[in-house]
Amino acid sequence: MGQLTIAEVKKKLNDPSTLTKKELQEYRADKRKGVQQLIRRYEAEMQKKAERKQQYEEMMSFERDQFRNGKTYIAGIDEAGRGPLAGPVVAAAVILPQDYYLEGLDDSKKLSLNKRENYFEQIKRDADCGVGIVTNEEIDQLNIYRATRLAMKRAVDSLHNNPEHLLIDAMELDKVSCTQTSLVKGDQRSVSIAAASVIAKVTRDRMMANIHEKYPMYHFNRNQGYGTKAHLDALASYGVSPVHRLTFAPVKERV
Repeated sequence: MGQLTIAEVKKKLNDPSTLTKKELQEYRADKRKGVQQLIRRYEAEMQKKAERKQQYEEMMSFERDQFRNGKTYIAGIDEAGRGPLAGPVVAAAVILPQDYYLEGLDDSKKLSLNKRENYFEQIKRDADCGVGIVTNEEIDQLNIYRATRLAMKRAVDSLHNNPEHLLIDAMELDKVSCTQTSLVKGDQRSVSIAAASVIAKVTRDRMMANIHEKYPMYHFNRNQGYGTKAHLDALASYGVSPVHRLTFAPVKERV
């Protein structure tokens, strides 16, 4: 069999699952400049994959502690939308399968829009996901701290399985029937909380995009209800909408 073309080598390296050790050794020994460039690119990508795997393993430590304690259903919980001037606060609870691996999963704020959307669909397919929503009216009645806890409780209650332990981003819940751990910056330290952060953020962003269709002057599809200059200018021009949080400054000043 003759020597592969550079294009054929590239195709082989782009599918590592079919690549044998013998083939890799042959490509490394190939003196063609194009093949050597492909090998350097391939090995750089393998290094990145190894680093992402290592990060994921480190972010599994809290889940593994609970697995060693004999627990199976470990729910990560996070929220989106505590700070905006409008719209709901949304929480998500996610129970990942024990041997689950989703390469590159991280705090949703660190992910590109495209990656968040892709991870959202995959997590929804593969995991037990619950979502809790608290409206802007409820936020005004309760205050944002209590509203966030309520959203998290609703997310837990909407899970298919009853969790045996909760990993919560910087919060503790009352009246839950299982143990819990509050983790500061939990979306960067636990894969379950990171998964929940993706579900919560994408769910809320989509809700705000839908609300934008009704109130386009506030640009909710771009600012998600946060107090950007365009949003504040729209508040000054059009006043307060039914989805604004009336107890939040500067909305409160315009009521």
